[in-house]
Amino acid sequence: MKHIAIVGAGVTGVTTAFVLSRLGYQVTVFDKNRYPAMETSFANGGQLSASNAEVWSSVRTILRGLRWIFRKDAPFLVNLWPSWHKYSWLAEFLGSSRNYEENTIQTAELAIRSREYTFKFAAEAGIEFDCSSSGILHFYQSRSELEHAKKVSKLLAMAGVERQLLTPSEIYELEPNLKSKVIGGYYTPDDFTGDAHKFSTSLANTCIQKGVNFKMQSYVSDINQDGPKIDLNIIDMEEVNHREEFDAVVVAAGIESRAIAQALGDRINIYPVKGYSITLHLMDSISQSKAPRMSLLDDEAKIVTSRLGADRFRIAGTAEINGNNLDIRADRIKPLLQWAETNFPDVRTEFFTPWAGLRPMTPSMMPRIGPGRNSRVFYNTGHGHLGWTLSCISAQIIGDIIHLHID
Repeated sequence: MKHIAIVGAGVTGVTTAFVLSRLGYQVTVFDKNRYPAMETSFANGGQLSASNAEVWSSVRTILRGLRWIFRKDAPFLVNLWPSWHKYSWLAEFLGSSRNYEENTIQTAELAIRSREYTFKFAAEAGIEFDCSSSGILHFYQSRSELEHAKKVSKLLAMAGVERQLLTPSEIYELEPNLKSKVIGGYYTPDDFTGDAHKFSTSLANTCIQKGVNFKMQSYVSDINQDGPKIDLNIIDMEEVNHREEFDAVVVAAGIESRAIAQALGDRINIYPVKGYSITLHLMDSISQSKAPRMSLLDDEAKIVTSRLGADRFRIAGTAEINGNNLDIRADRIKPLLQWAETNFPDVRTEFFTPWAGLRPMTPSMMPRIGPGRNSRVFYNTGHGHLGWTLSCISAQIIGDIIHLHID
């Protein structure tokens, strides 16, 4: 039986382990954290959304970013402190805008395919992850945003995404708890939401039951090819070095994938784009009844929401170009709270958990799924803001590629 190593135990690494195990491989997963899904998969927006497949690398995003550059509460914020990686990544981001339409359509197509596999994997593993299949509602408060959404909808329709244009009255009928004034919106009935952390940890437990070995608090410091084998140098929790051999390795290490790829002679230009979330704990019956049941996306504020069971309301958003920095800034959390208080004034906001995560984002916002220069090194990384949305189809794709390459 071929033995494959996976570097990274986030949602991408865990789904990859699940697929490779299903294909009959022996699998070992390495991660520096104590438990799976403790970084970007921990408290994201919760949406699995083909309707949010528009890539950010567009002239429009760049112009808006310039307009917001000195606003601390801006949805898109760039720390101007010079860094070669930052500015070279931004230059490639600008250059990728020429492929905006093509990349948006391709991402939406992947997201549609991933829906099927997400439900398939969850059913096969017998896991529950606070899934809500009530769709996702995008709402708009300005004419320019709604007009842009109409253009995006045409691209999404080319990929097969079914969206319904709604009037304000139809929006309030769909989500009666929404109190702000809207001028229109789009509803995507096939999108859904859930708890990415619960999904990942539950699927990891299923993998363990199927024989997958998770070596947590283990840091992969070096990868080499030794003849027909891949040789990994691993530093364990007691800082002891040891080496293990594998038939192949999959790099699914989020923002750390760039450094691993560089050491292997591959170039994957991933930048850590920080996002924030708050989880409102709905402690009273009024808050539980007045929080939205529908998953929402406010395109102008760049905020997404999901209802995770009866007593949790997740609000996430913003993009911050600020390096490898996980500081939770009060001035970035405050807009999320204010958004909740404006749109859902009857929901109490004093009990909340803030969080920040680093999205592994390529300049084009297209993930890297496939082999590297080394014939036994594979990548499944760089999914940006759609890591969970694309995780299951990405895992299936890389599993099929490996099956062709090493068998």
